[in-house]
Order: sequence, then C-alpha cells, then structure tokens
Amino acid sequence: MNDTLQHLMQEATRLTRSGQLKEATAAIQRALRGAASPPVAPLSQGSPPDHRSRDDASLQVLEGCVFEIDPAALEPSAASSEVPLRPTPAPPREGEASVCFSSGSHTHASITRRYKLYLPPNRAGSAMPLVVMLHGCTQSADDFAAGTDMNERARAQGFAVLYPEQSCDANPSRCWNWFKHNHQRRDCGEPGLIASLSRAVIAEHGLDARRIYIAGLSAGGAMAAIVAAAYPDIFAAAGVHSGLPCGAAGNVSEALVVMNTGAPSVRGTAMKPARASNAPGVAVPTIVFHGDQDRTVHPRNGEQLVKATLATTNALAPVVEKGISPRGQHYTRSLHLDGQGRSVAEHWLLHGAGHAWSGGRTEGSYTDATGADASGEMLRFFFEHPLRAAH
Repeated sequence: MNDTLQHLMQEATRLTRSGQLKEATAAIQRALRGAASPPVAPLSQGSPPDHRSRDDASLQVLEGCVFEIDPAALEPSAASSEVPLRPTPAPPREGEASVCFSSGSHTHASITRRYKLYLPPNRAGSAMPLVVMLHGCTQSADDFAAGTDMNERARAQGFAVLYPEQSCDANPSRCWNWFKHNHQRRDCGEPGLIASLSRAVIAEHGLDARRIYIAGLSAGGAMAAIVAAAYPDIFAAAGVHSGLPCGAAGNVSEALVVMNTGAPSVRGTAMKPARASNAPGVAVPTIVFHGDQDRTVHPRNGEQLVKATLATTNALAPVVEKGISPRGQHYTRSLHLDGQGRSVAEHWLLHGAGHAWSGGRTEGSYTDATGADASGEMLRFFFEHPLRAAH
C-alpha cells in the first residue's frame, strides 16, 4: 500500500471511530478510486471477466480497507430484537396490486443491518420457499438483485428472496467478515444476525420453514458457507459462487493467503469447518460455481468447498459431464450422489471464467452474461432439497 493510500485509510479509521461515517466513506472511496492504483471497473455491461494480479485493487479492497473497529462505537446498545422493523415499501410496478420489493432493518445481539425483501405478487394461501442472497464486496442488495435476476425468477417460480446488506461501518468495502473469528460460529456476529433475520422473515410472512436456502458471491459466498454449516437446522441447501470454505481463515493475513492459493490442506482434504458449526457431522447439500481463471479467489477454494461438504457423507464417485452455455462458455459439472441416490454436492467449473456471477445480467456488477445459468441451476438444486427431518 503506498503512502497516500495508507494516509487515507488512517484518516478513514479516525473518522469512523469518531462517528463521522459520511466523511469516512468519502475517504475510503478516494483511497479505492485513485490513491493507490488506476480504478478497476466492475464486471458489467457484458464485458468479459478481467483477471487481476495479486497486487491490484481487487485485493487491496481486502488488504487496505479491512480494519478492526470497536463494535461499541458503532453498534446500537438496544436489546436484541428477533423481529425486523416494518419494511419500507418500494413503489409498485405499473399494474401491480401490491408492493413486491421492500426494505427494512433487523437487530440481533446488538448488530443491526439493513435488508431488502422481495415477495412476489398474487401469493395468497401459499407457503413459499425463501432464498437468502449475500452480496459480494462493494455490492449492495439492489445491485446483487439486478445482477443475479433473482427477483424476476421469484416472480415466475413463486418464492421469496431476502437480501441482507452489509454496512460500511462493519466493513468499509461492504464485505461480509467471513475471515474474522468472531463471525464464524453459530449465534455469533454476522451468522447469528443472518439466521435471526431469516427466522423473523419466515415467521412474519408465513414462509415454508422446510425450504429455506442461502447463496452468495465471493465474500458473500464464503459467509453463505459459514451460515449453512452453523445452521443446518434452518438452511436446507447452500449455493456458493466464487467463494471459500468456512473456517479457511481467521484474520486478514490468512484470508489473503487462501484467496491466492486455496485453504491449507490436511491429509489431502480441505480444512474442516470446525469454526463455523456447532452441529458436527451434518452436511448441508451445496452447489458450487467457480471460474478456473478467477484471479481474485483461487478456484482451488471451490474444490475444497465440495470436499468439506462430502467429508461427512458416504458419497459415491462423481458423475462428470461437460457442457457449453447458450453463449459459448464451456464448463465441467461434477455431481456427487450419496448411497441412496440423493445429490449432496455439485461442482461447476467454468472454463475461462473469472470472478463474476455466471449467466448474470449486465445491470449488476461482477456478472458474466456468457456463462452457464448459475441462478437457474442453484434454484433447481435448492428445490430438490427440502430440509430433512434429521436436521
């Protein structure tokens, strides 16, 4: 990090701790957009994924902007609330009788986060599934919804979508803090908040508690893996795009290593998710997407995510098939079944792809419109897996 960037980040830290959050955000944006290196544009507007080197802005987002903040200086002191505040409705689309995409906030264990919730119209009398979507660094709920096209799919297929939103107070780049030890266990930190918010939304809107799923991109994918491992009694399946296995890192330095090379291996298998789960031996079915040219999160992490899922199952040898998306991207899909013929994991290796949501829409950032349809395939995988009674 050069001297100018270092100075701006120190100034951002000082402003944050003094409660001047607007000024701190402006300092962080100056640091990211010009002080350290030329700006890097998000992957959007149909551009192919860019393959960035280790010392570029994509990793400086983590190395330069993640710093410890005293939670007492930022989080409200109010008691934990298990019920979200009444959402603020968004303007309805022309011809719609009810509001579909609303916003609100939720507090759990003195942590408060904003969220967006999509409920499809004309859903009377139906207990719908819920898909929880965790955005990546620098993204927002609206950006992630646009890029993944989940709201339109929810409208067509009849399910709800919840988008918890990370705050700049908790992480200046809006990354979920998957690499911090205090955000890696059941009922602690961000996993506890996400699970509590999911429960509250299920109860308030009468959703189907046996069909609750979680997915995410990059830092959001890493957090989705942690939340699923910590709460196998809530989440029936997980989807991780360009993410990392839970328990892979406990601090920023370890995070940079695993992003660059993959998690440390133990006797040839991925690191077990011991930090994340209080329910050992329970594997949540997981579908993984990862580009083999991802220069931000090494594709080995996708392989290790699948290994971690299979570690507590009696999965058979994978069924491997090769395919090509409608717009020309090649991929290899590995399907892992257990002894009863049920799928427990899928791994989609996207050939030539970088760090972007495969098959996403150009309206959102970090998308690759040429790729296989990650949103559709995740939904197909999710709905094959209602929560098992054993959970």
